[in-house]
Amino acid sequence: MSLEQLNAQVQRDLSYIAFGGAGWVQPRSHDEGHVHDVAIIGGGQSGLGAAFALMKERVSNVIVLDENPEGKEGPWETYARMNTLRTPKHLPSIDLGVPSLTFRAWWEAQAGAEGWEAIDKIPRGDWMSYLRWYRRVLNLPVVNETRLTLVEPLEKGLYRLHLEGPGAPAPQLLARKVILATGIQGGGEWHVPPLVSRHVPRELYAHTSEAIDFEALRGKRISVLGGGASAFDNASFALAAGVAEAHVFVRRPELPRINPIRQMEHSGMIEHFPRLSDEDKYAVMAHFFKHNQPPTNDTFQRAAAWPGFRLHVGAPWLAVRTEGERAVVTTPQGEESFDFLVVSTGLLTDPALRPELRLVERHIARWGDRYEAPADIASPVLDAHPYLTPGFAFTSRDEEGASRLHGLHTFNYSAMISCGLSASALSGMRHAIPKLVSEVAGGLFLDDRERILDQFYRYDELEFTGWMDSLS
Repeated sequence: MSLEQLNAQVQRDLSYIAFGGAGWVQPRSHDEGHVHDVAIIGGGQSGLGAAFALMKERVSNVIVLDENPEGKEGPWETYARMNTLRTPKHLPSIDLGVPSLTFRAWWEAQAGAEGWEAIDKIPRGDWMSYLRWYRRVLNLPVVNETRLTLVEPLEKGLYRLHLEGPGAPAPQLLARKVILATGIQGGGEWHVPPLVSRHVPRELYAHTSEAIDFEALRGKRISVLGGGASAFDNASFALAAGVAEAHVFVRRPELPRINPIRQMEHSGMIEHFPRLSDEDKYAVMAHFFKHNQPPTNDTFQRAAAWPGFRLHVGAPWLAVRTEGERAVVTTPQGEESFDFLVVSTGLLTDPALRPELRLVERHIARWGDRYEAPADIASPVLDAHPYLTPGFAFTSRDEEGASRLHGLHTFNYSAMISCGLSASALSGMRHAIPKLVSEVAGGLFLDDRERILDQFYRYDELEFTGWMDSLS
């Protein structure tokens, strides 16, 4: 099958499930202009999957906004530096049960079944190419180069979204429901420890989420702080670009070896995590954060194969200072100086860190507001996560906030404590997106309940006319 034939198969499959049927949502009018039923912020894999799922449910008055140029959405061709995805290749994700929309179908249309068997994991660049195809073949309503700057509640169930960027269709638009499909950093911000940010000039360090000119570091000696997979990805990427030495510093005495996600993928936990009690949810995620994920074997081996690779375990950074044009790092093992520091310390999650939520964040309930964890696992990091419904909606700390948050959903990494591995991992998307869309579409239905029921009670269109015809 060629790619052109696959495109035709997609359209046939969609016709079989009556995709694109007449919408049922009651149109809303407003003096300021068109009211979108749903605005999705983020056109990466989560936003695209949510848009498709809504359209499957005949919610078609949808717009997807992304701040990046077309084809550059998400991390895959910006700051992601791994060779392949870490998710097993066979797991379905945003195809939502349509076989011809799977990555495998797209891959085999170009490389054949033998080509599929030949790959171990999905190459990063090919995943981005698949997402571009997915958007195109589904004709999803994505508007690029448009950044959300503010979510402004107007009344219960209506938001004015403030926008900027060369692609913005207008400075403002209206939406009844808003989905923040803003990726791993969308629930907070990337974290740089103060011992780096306060003591090292900005030109001497970068977070792994940033663009880094590794070519300019050719022949230099760099340090990477962090023991996650991205630390090894960046070390390997830097060494391939000509960096002389890349030192990875890990505070743990040894690298983690167990990946909890693998167990979650086959145990039912990803599918049914929202059914757990708050006690169980918190304990599971405290365990997950404690053990974290190890780098994949191929990621580690690729980095370790370079002569300039150095690994330091049991080596937390105790202090950092500058001497001339170099940064000096102090660990329990002594001092070493470097030409550049790469920070791979993840992110912090807290709605207060998101400027677009500044009008509503004080109302957003956190886990620390709703659950008091046992002292041995209590964590301010977990407590700062928003406390969400199973459909990824914010909940409120107070009565006033219940109205201001009505219809505001966060489908990003911040949902992890409430909803498990969902928007934060491809492993969970095929289970999480239907839950999200069910609550969004159900909310639209209930918001229009009176009008829908009134139309039902007044409905009088004749269908059966046989008896009347027999009398004439």
